[in-house]
Amino acid sequence: MTNAQATTDQHPGELADVPGWFPPLDQTLFTWFLERQREQGVRGDLLELGVYMGKSAILLGRHLGEGETFTVCDLFEGEAPDGANQVETAQSYSTLTRQAFERNYLSFHDSLPAVIAAPSSVVAERVAPGSCRFVHIDASHLYEHVHGDIGAAREILQPGGIVVLDDFRSEHTPGVSAAAWEAVLNRGLNPVCLSTQKMYGTWGDPEPLQEELLAMLRERTDCSVSVQQAAGHRLVRARSRGMKPPAFPTSRHYVAPVPAQAPAPAAPEPPAAARPARPVPSRARRLAKDLLPPLVTRAVRRARKRRGRGAAAVS
Repeated sequence: MTNAQATTDQHPGELADVPGWFPPLDQTLFTWFLERQREQGVRGDLLELGVYMGKSAILLGRHLGEGETFTVCDLFEGEAPDGANQVETAQSYSTLTRQAFERNYLSFHDSLPAVIAAPSSVVAERVAPGSCRFVHIDASHLYEHVHGDIGAAREILQPGGIVVLDDFRSEHTPGVSAAAWEAVLNRGLNPVCLSTQKMYGTWGDPEPLQEELLAMLRERTDCSVSVQQAAGHRLVRARSRGMKPPAFPTSRHYVAPVPAQAPAPAAPEPPAAARPARPVPSRARRLAKDLLPPLVTRAVRRARKRRGRGAAAVS
């Protein structure tokens, strides 16, 4: 994507300026789930595995309540736990640095989240069981790692908490697909909804969530919604139809664009230099010109010129 290749050495002015893959539909769904938790008085910590340049973390941080903790985990410049993960990191995240993430995050927030610069496999040791209400998994795409991340999320989430699995259906991430659907079929994960890029699930009862979500999505004209059944699960599918991201505050480094000024009116062209009016020939001269033969007319003109030169010499 274009913004994923943007420069990382400048402070972003808006969330859209932060490099990363976080479509408007998923920004809308994140906001809806997190605001619903707040409205229902659900308290708990937030966790993100894999932050890249911080785009989704910045949105998550806005929904952090008083006394809650937001933890992020990424390798950053650290060593991957195995060769396959090292190759994946070098190919997809070579530009990721902790400094770039922190600069982007602090452009929108006063303080950093708790940062774990290590493989996601250590998260279960660093985050208390049952402490989180929302977990976003967007780290390695390799099956073994995603399988472990899902297991850790199950232990870390409180009852009814939400887990979001990124890239569960992308053609270049079959390991995520295998781990995600295995969790649905064999590990008790209940899908709440599917976007083009992410699976939203819970180990709690999905029905109340789905009913409220369907009511919200069906009122919108900028997304399409369908419901399917698969392996005993109701699957709510949402797809953007020109959806715009939800409103998000600009960063402290935002500079409003200067409105374009209307071009100054062009100066009027100066009037053409006045030319002396040509004398209007008398009626007799016009008739002579029309009636006399050309030879005679030329002779008259030559004689007239000679008289004019003679008069000038005398004066």
